[in-house]
Amino acid sequence: MISTKAYAAQAAAATLTPYNFERREPGPHDVLIDILFCGVCHTDIHFINNDWGFSIYPMVPGHEIVGRVTAVGDHVKKFKAGDMAGVGCLVDSCRECDYCNEGLEQYCQGGNVFTYSGLEKDGKTVTQGGYSNKIVVDERFVLKVSEKLSPAHAAPLLCAGITTYSPLRHWKVGKGHKIGIIGLGGLGHMAIKFAASFGAEVTVLSTSPNKKEDALKLGAHNFVVTKDEEQVKAVANTFDFILDTLSASHDYNMYVGMLKVDGTLICVGLPPEPINTPAFNLVFARKCIAGSLIGGLPETQEMLDYCAAHNIVSDVEIIPIQKIQEAYERMLKSDIKYRFVIDMASLG
Repeated sequence: MISTKAYAAQAAAATLTPYNFERREPGPHDVLIDILFCGVCHTDIHFINNDWGFSIYPMVPGHEIVGRVTAVGDHVKKFKAGDMAGVGCLVDSCRECDYCNEGLEQYCQGGNVFTYSGLEKDGKTVTQGGYSNKIVVDERFVLKVSEKLSPAHAAPLLCAGITTYSPLRHWKVGKGHKIGIIGLGGLGHMAIKFAASFGAEVTVLSTSPNKKEDALKLGAHNFVVTKDEEQVKAVANTFDFILDTLSASHDYNMYVGMLKVDGTLICVGLPPEPINTPAFNLVFARKCIAGSLIGGLPETQEMLDYCAAHNIVSDVEIIPIQKIQEAYERMLKSDIKYRFVIDMASLG
């Protein structure tokens, strides 16, 4: 077994504290990675607080992982010691269902395995995430990270990046389309970068007027303050697509009203309350409300390669692990542009 240093929550809503545990030795198909950086996702807070009711403790969060390969199993073909590698939200799946066979492991019907707070396929080993100095993962669930990319700035691509890239690619958003991005945070800032790079006309939809300058710097073409009734009226029936990144409760009807006929509102955030909109709002203009969850392994690799080719990374603030609770507090206040990333060297 491999001795591993980490920070963990010992119970629901607990403060993270130093934690030592053991990882398995690499098997024939495994890759051992020394973790350099791990992004801090809002999902980490949800899991720590057991907001969704299936958290497992002790819990080492973190699923935006970039590091160096230090060892590989005898049958590993894609990686060698010294390679830069990444691990996202999944570390296994059934590998047998139709979705796994199509490279859509995020929708695995046989049970995928989360990078942390999940159970491995033996049904008893709890997965522990990237707030640690090492991780062992089957090579199928390890991504190649280009040396062209700063590892700290690339880490959030493993969740925030693929969460926004995947729906934009699925709905073929690009030149000739008008897209609205709801929210300018960890997800929203990546959505702007990708949508603009794909050639779409990008409008940020925000309650905060003071975010306009940043939105335009990130690549947005327009900015709408959604608290301003006149600005909202001006974009009625405007967008082919709206990408909704919000995890807080909000009124979907206002945004549905901004869609053209055949427009689609794509949800990637996870608010606590159900979506509630009258059928009339959809039926009378053939509008859709859809959802999207990260991406499969092939698409995640495609996204990383696209980012390397087009110099797209996350805007980050690097912190030591000892400041993780402060980072959570600031995240809840939206006091971050736009993703915290932990320098795992701070574990010592």
